[in-house]
Amino acid sequence: MITLRNVQLRRGTKIVLDGVNVNVNPGEKVGLVGRNGAGKSSLFALLAGRLQADQGDFEIPARWRLGEVAQHMPETEDSATDFVLEGDIPLMEAQRELAAAEAAEDGEAMAHAHMMIGEAGGFDARARAQALLMGLGFKNEQVDAPVNSFSGGWRMRLQLARALMCPADLLLLDEPTNHLDLDALVWLESWLQRFDGTIVMISHDREFLDAITGVTVHLDEGTLTRYGGNYSTFEEMRAERLSQQSAAHSRQQERVAQLQRFIDRFKAKASKAKQAQSRVKALARMERIAPVLTASDFAFEFKEPRSLPNPMLAMSNMECGYMVQDDVDPDTEPVRKVIVRNINKTVLAGQRIGILGANGQGKSTLVKTIARSVPALGGEVTEGKGLSIGYFAQQEMDVVHADDTPLQHMVRLAKTVGPEGREQELRDFLGQFRFVGDMVHQVIGTLSGGEKARLVLASLVWQRPNLLLMDEPTNHLDLTTREALSMALNEFEGTVMLVSHDRALLREVCDEFWLVAKGAVLPFDGDLDDYQKWLLDTSRAVSRGQPAPPLPGNLDSLVGGTPVPAPKAAKAAKAPAVPVAAPAPAAAAPQTKAGPARNDDRKAAAQARTQVAAKTRPLRVEIEQIDKRMEKLGAEKSELEASMATGKLAGPEIADAGRRLAHVGAEIAMLEERWLALNEQIEALQAGT
Repeated sequence: MITLRNVQLRRGTKIVLDGVNVNVNPGEKVGLVGRNGAGKSSLFALLAGRLQADQGDFEIPARWRLGEVAQHMPETEDSATDFVLEGDIPLMEAQRELAAAEAAEDGEAMAHAHMMIGEAGGFDARARAQALLMGLGFKNEQVDAPVNSFSGGWRMRLQLARALMCPADLLLLDEPTNHLDLDALVWLESWLQRFDGTIVMISHDREFLDAITGVTVHLDEGTLTRYGGNYSTFEEMRAERLSQQSAAHSRQQERVAQLQRFIDRFKAKASKAKQAQSRVKALARMERIAPVLTASDFAFEFKEPRSLPNPMLAMSNMECGYMVQDDVDPDTEPVRKVIVRNINKTVLAGQRIGILGANGQGKSTLVKTIARSVPALGGEVTEGKGLSIGYFAQQEMDVVHADDTPLQHMVRLAKTVGPEGREQELRDFLGQFRFVGDMVHQVIGTLSGGEKARLVLASLVWQRPNLLLMDEPTNHLDLTTREALSMALNEFEGTVMLVSHDRALLREVCDEFWLVAKGAVLPFDGDLDDYQKWLLDTSRAVSRGQPAPPLPGNLDSLVGGTPVPAPKAAKAAKAPAVPVAAPAPAAAAPQTKAGPARNDDRKAAAQARTQVAAKTRPLRVEIEQIDKRMEKLGAEKSELEASMATGKLAGPEIADAGRRLAHVGAEIAMLEERWLALNEQIEALQAGT
């Protein structure tokens, strides 16, 4: 058992823990939550033995083995598998003992070492290490690659795999999902659910905490409060507790005021002096209830876009990838490396698209191509008139400069992208995103991950985009900021395309999904639960050496077969009329004086009809898409109304259903208006022939 009794912990002049008392029982899975800067990492350092308590008693079983993700980036030529294997401390100790025994030619010691290796599972350790790597997203060809060949995010995955390799009694995990894609996160969640030891975990992923933890410890203003339950339960219990505390404080303040009025009125009267003195003593003895003081909530909103082109953009046979330069001979022409091909998609105003796909399939490449960060390798992308893209890159430093300050960044953004703004206006605007005082002059390279992410969000809000491309926007955001982002995206009037491993954000924001898999972008009609089940089935199959299961929804039939016809909306604005060959003259038809004129008339009429068909084709394609979407929304609306009519939904469920019903109704109304407008355009074009 981990025990903290009256523990005080200081970091410099700041008191992180102030006389706290809490117990963690063996086998419990604990979520440690609290605002950024509250001291969660300092508490981790205390649990790991890197810090000592200034006062009080801290106890942890001496025999417990600790597993923790190291924060330093490893520099070694060892293979990924060997690096992970070194995390198995008992196995490494047994192998060192065997090496020493062999050097000393001590047969008895060698036998003992072999027994220890067997007990440590040494004979299948390499396979277990590689299973960890595969689960965290590494490919077969990467498991034996040198550690130095991986980028920073992949090295942190190596550190996580190394920590999981250790047969720990206590596992400390500080934001383990930060560098993971959704497929790796789902695998890690399943692995931690099966872990037998004690877990203390810091995470800002609500669904991840809910799935794993059964105890929540809240760190706030130097105090630790233990709640039985996962994060959602903690929120409910804390809200109730704060409500009760606020009510009790209000009642006590009324009682204090009543006693004080009596004292002030009668303390000078001899006949009432004794009663007044009695109330003075009662007031002094009263144990005061503290008022409820919570950190101020963070909220922001995206400004109304200046225009809403519809469609936003259309992709016709687009290919995404990179131009790869030969390292051996840099003078050769770069080679095209296509990752995703034959993309035929139209993005409409108001859509909320979640982009799913396993690691390395090309989600970020697709988003970068749409964001114009990398050029398309083939096909065509046609943007709607007035399209304004706001891009949140997975690596924040891709869109900000490390040597700038937040104020310099915003000044440059206002001048180059717009809209323009005075320096004081930009200062005030940054203050809305918690850049106050001298923080506007702090070098961006020294900001925390969460601060950089807030700066990128501020940049997007300032630009007033109508299409938001967001690639893992929650990586460094705390729960409060994630909730603010979710609310802002739901109220945004433009279009959202979102790549995220935060399932709560995907569920709350997106109403349709694209799946990037096997070099294609496919429609995914299921929900996140369907996708998560497929990911788990795939992970189990790979770990057993079995073939991966087919894509969900029989999507394999769309991969590698006949490509889906490209949406003609991409070319309608600039494509010339399709040429039509003149009909061959009939062999036996007699020619009259008016014959050639009639042939010319027929040819002109045919060309006119072809031109009208070419102009109306993109409108008809969009109408078909709207019909399909409205059919889907109509079915969802009927289900929501039926479920609400049963009377079986609880309070929060009724609220969620009501909000979703309102959202569906608003989208249906918007689509109906667009449907009518499109049909009117088609009728006008046909009437002009």
